[in-house]
Amino acid sequence: METIFFALGSLLGGLGVALGAFGAHALKARLRPERLETFETAVRYHLWHALALLGAAYAAARWPSSLSSAAGWLFAAGILLFSGSLYLLALSGKRWLGAITPMGGAAFIAGWLCLALAAL
Repeated sequence: METIFFALGSLLGGLGVALGAFGAHALKARLRPERLETFETAVRYHLWHALALLGAAYAAARWPSSLSSAAGWLFAAGILLFSGSLYLLALSGKRWLGAITPMGGAAFIAGWLCLALAAL
């Protein structure tokens, strides 16, 4: 699992940087400030949890267990659900997408708990 999580974290980290640059340069003049702020929040959580995937890769190597694997998959799911829904909300303005965001937040929290339990 460590190879998968390290590769996934690295790829998602690169994607996060690209999306951050896209937001800062291409969207700055096109989005209202509150929608740009939403996009920036998505990028911030995306990048932090791409790094968390690297931590999950370390945990999978150091403490191989279903908990360390769950942590990595939960971080990946959280990026998709939390950041993905915020990206789409910022770009489309469709408010119903905000209902998906808390599921991603719950995945992030569960991932951190799994990572802690794997270490214990």
